Amino acid sequence: MSNNSATNKPYTIVITGAASGLGKALAITWAKHYQQQNKPIAICVADIDSQSGAEVVTELSSLGAQACYLDCNITDAQQVAQLREQVIDKYGRIDCIINNAGVATGGSLKSEPIEQWQWVFDINLYGMVRVCQAFVDDFRAQRGGQIINIASQAGLTPIPLMASYNAVKAAVISFSETLKLELADDNIAVSVVCPSFFKTNLDKSLRSSEPLMHRTVARLFEKADMTAEQIAESIFIQAKQKRFLILTHKLGKRTYLMKKWLPMESYLKRAIKGTAKMVAKSKQAVKSEQAASMKQVDGETQGSTQGDQA
Repeated sequence: MSNNSATNKPYTIVITGAASGLGKALAITWAKHYQQQNKPIAICVADIDSQSGAEVVTELSSLGAQACYLDCNITDAQQVAQLREQVIDKYGRIDCIINNAGVATGGSLKSEPIEQWQWVFDINLYGMVRVCQAFVDDFRAQRGGQIINIASQAGLTPIPLMASYNAVKAAVISFSETLKLELADDNIAVSVVCPSFFKTNLDKSLRSSEPLMHRTVARLFEKADMTAEQIAESIFIQAKQKRFLILTHKLGKRTYLMKKWLPMESYLKRAIKGTAKMVAKSKQAVKSEQAASMKQVDGETQGSTQGDQA
């Protein structure tokens, strides 16, 4: 990670989806580290939520960073091109892009419509491709830079009822590995981040028509033992080392290594057993919630009837 001390220009980083969640945590983490090192940094918060984005810019400015909010829908190639133009016009260079913007989807094979698959791929993969294509010539002209793509543990070790999400994150990992090979001679570092579940707002925006899917994901987020801030710190440290595959959770690392070293059939038997337990618990939770909801409705109906009789 260059600090551009020779030219006295700030280290310039663009983070998509930085108005909330992990993207916000990443922006703040980078700002804090550069403040501690007394090095200049410019952070571009690229998002579609201008109000939250402006709040993040204010927080970054209080940490000594040059910060700006740039409205950008990464599914729109023209907006991505404008993002690149605004960054280069404002700062004269780009040192790092973090492709963080993304959405979550879920559902069984039969229930999840192809339109939902297209939607998640357009944002989580094609949006990332658009951003990389927009900035790659600038990196090459500078003879260096860094691309950090946010994937997921789900792309390495899939979980049931999230086929579209698992598939798109696996595609992000493969895309990132391809970039690593393709851009090595241009001195462009590439990292792909595969966090497991952590405390964030991604589950609130989950698109799925199945209550079981929502409950399964909710349980995983409830059990999460890491925050977005902790994930961002882990990413910063490993990205500084220019590590390609960034794993942020100990359990995720163990699961990945188990899949890597065990015979595939042995791994799958273990995975099937574990996921069956997870789905069974989620089904029971859904039944309990439905029963509680019906009981509440019955109580309200009974109370209303008694009131009418009175």
